[in-house]
Amino acid sequence: HVQLVESGGASVRAGGALRLSCGASGSIYGDACVGWFRQVPGKEREAVAAIYTGGGSTFYADSVKGRFTIVLGSGRNTMDLQMNDPKPEDTAMYYCAVQRLHPGVRWKVIGDYPHWGQGTQVPVSS
Repeated sequence: HVQLVESGGASVRAGGALRLSCGASGSIYGDACVGWFRQVPGKEREAVAAIYTGGGSTFYADSVKGRFTIVLGSGRNTMDLQMNDPKPEDTAMYYCAVQRLHPGVRWKVIGDYPHWGQGTQVPVSS
């Protein structure tokens, strides 16, 4: 069983920077795809970014491309989301999720990720 814990959520001003971290523990062996998703009340959860550790393929939503970067964290089994130049529309609850397979074009498919964290809130003020 895999447990995921997000951290780093905090209030940030537009144009600033914030780094979210996803720590994983439990039955983690071999390569995996780590995805970051976000959700605001009343809207569907949407994919933000993902990385496949076997080779380092990365995937980004058009809305965050060039501003957000998914990177290996400083801790063991951690994967971070570096948020540069956040905008008020980036305000959301951010979740990390893990699946075993290389997602390819399916990296945004929420149902393909069996393991999820509880989320960390990121309010972005203008």
